[in-house]
Amino acid sequence: MLKWTFTFLVIAIIAAILGFSGIAGAATSIAKVIFLIFIVLMIISFILNITRGKAPKP
Repeated sequence: MLKWTFTFLVIAIIAAILGFSGIAGAATSIAKVIFLIFIVLMIISFILNITRGKAPKP
């Protein structure tokens, strides 16, 4: 999931450098949403691992 975030972030940076502000803004918004979804899923995963008493796998 983080790969998609970095991909859209790179697209946004390249588009901003080339002057495509619309595409850069859209790619930035998509990257933000995907990153927030990742954070929420990570927190849920941590909470479930704590309540089950299992250590996370490395």
